[in-house]
Amino acid sequence: MAEAYIVGAVRTPVGKRNGGLSGVNPVDMAAHVLNELVRRTGVDAAAVDDVVMGCVSQVGPQTLDIARQSWLSAGLPEQVPGVTIDRQCGSSQQAVHFAAQGVMSGTQDLVIAAGVESMSMVPMGSSVALPMNMALPFGEGWKQRYGDQEISQFRGAQLMCEKWGITRDQLEDFALESHARAVRAIDEGRFASQITELAGVTTDEGPRRDTSKEKMAGLQPLREGWEITAAAASQISDGAAALLIASEEAVHRHNLTPRARIHALAVTGADPVFMLTGPIPATGQALSRAKLEIDEIDVFEVNEAFAPVLIAWSSDTGASLARTNPNGGAIALGHPLGATGAILMTKLVHELERTGGRYGLQTMCEGGGQANATIIERVA
Repeated sequence: MAEAYIVGAVRTPVGKRNGGLSGVNPVDMAAHVLNELVRRTGVDAAAVDDVVMGCVSQVGPQTLDIARQSWLSAGLPEQVPGVTIDRQCGSSQQAVHFAAQGVMSGTQDLVIAAGVESMSMVPMGSSVALPMNMALPFGEGWKQRYGDQEISQFRGAQLMCEKWGITRDQLEDFALESHARAVRAIDEGRFASQITELAGVTTDEGPRRDTSKEKMAGLQPLREGWEITAAAASQISDGAAALLIASEEAVHRHNLTPRARIHALAVTGADPVFMLTGPIPATGQALSRAKLEIDEIDVFEVNEAFAPVLIAWSSDTGASLARTNPNGGAIALGHPLGATGAILMTKLVHELERTGGRYGLQTMCEGGGQANATIIERVA
């Protein structure tokens, strides 16, 4: 099987809801990272075989195949196509998988994997809450299988707390550490080389320097009797990211510099009621395919949709939380849905380069009870 290499990875800052990126059309946001990726890698844009872009809320400015619209808006060659995909929160991690699989299959040489989401401009749930009196995406077969019980990420997070015995105090300790790590990373300039300025925003807007356990303790739970509060959840955000995936032949032909090799890919389904547990089996699958043990992974990037996701994942997989999200996660830095997978992969590549680590693993929970897991190996 052919090898697939990451030869470029860049992202916007992650803007908070109604923050510095809220007025940027998501088409322009994605176009910005596409142009910057082409500029940084020096690749001939006309040689790109496809643009695969993740985006969750595909309505309004994020509809009509935003991958294609963004490429054209960037002023890039018309002959390069684009496709937009939705695997919920893992959409742009799946974009990385599809791009890598195209290269590994030998049918493509250069594929861009990207993601974008403006949650300020297109609020979460917009694609379901259309004012057209349409049915919800739960038909008779779903009802026969799962009944009329609530299906939501919020309930899933609380169910995880109950199953794994996770307390509110644990959640708040985790959230506080996420903010502390993110603030440290910003202050030390760890993100500087991976971020491209947009709309005057140069750094991630989410981390709270003044947060504390005392402030978190003052928040109401999402429902009476629950452990989950807003402090233990990812932030609503805006952002985009893009990576260039290349074959070995394309690396030589276009004089590109490989930075990481795609080592293993996995995707799996899990209980859609719990919804958020998929990273546990996905991690095991990826490690098995890579023939690696959990302790051989130098850096983990796991999406902090909710704090219990990572606490339970670490408990069941044996993964070290000290090596997980070393520069903070979505609780502090934000989670722009369809962009997050590509943002996390961009962070993972740069963190392996910063620390000299060899293997990195990325995984994230996804709507419908799914999860992707990707293992990369630093080569630069």
